[in-house]
Amino acid sequence: MCIIFFKFDPRPVSKNAYRLILAANRDEFYHRPARAADFWGSNNEVLSGLDMEEGKEGGTWLGISTRGKLAALTNYLQPRLNRNARGRGSCQTQPSRPRAGSTCDPSS
Repeated sequence: MCIIFFKFDPRPVSKNAYRLILAANRDEFYHRPARAADFWGSNNEVLSGLDMEEGKEGGTWLGISTRGKLAALTNYLQPRLNRNARGRGSCQTQPSRPRAGSTCDPSS
């Protein structure tokens, strides 16, 4: 199961405190290939890992832009595996667009 935990404090008491604490796991099949987190995109504006599964490469499960926009995606397993389903590489990955994930329909 994929899980994302976050704590946001817009006005932390201490100047040394973090405004955002984020923890997540990527609970995919163990052998599913991925690239380590790095900056990518047309201007290296997104920091994230990349899914590298053949035919579904290019998407991510967690990323943040240099403008501070954050995107996270969890998954779930279905009783029957749809081998023709699109991967998250088909999702909108432009961090400047609001609700980027809303254009992703992995089943179509």
